Amino acid sequence: MSLMTETPVPIEQIYVPVKRQRDVDAKKVDALAESILEEGLQQPIQVRYEAEKDRYVLVSGLQRLEAMKALGESTAPCLIVRARKH
Repeated sequence: MSLMTETPVPIEQIYVPVKRQRDVDAKKVDALAESILEEGLQQPIQVRYEAEKDRYVLVSGLQRLEAMKALGESTAPCLIVRARKH
């Protein structure tokens, strides 16, 4: 049984913890958005599912998530991982 499953996740259901929100680098987001347009998303975003709040919490991939938002995407390819809260 795999510990990670890749699936499209609605971007509006991905919660970014406040302490991670300030780590956004606009130059990286712009470069990633351009790369995603040309080559597609090369590495899925990692999220964990928080059942009690019926949402996904970002584990890894903040810049990729912001690039997907900048491109106007409604879903993002995500790996749903079993991770402890951080």
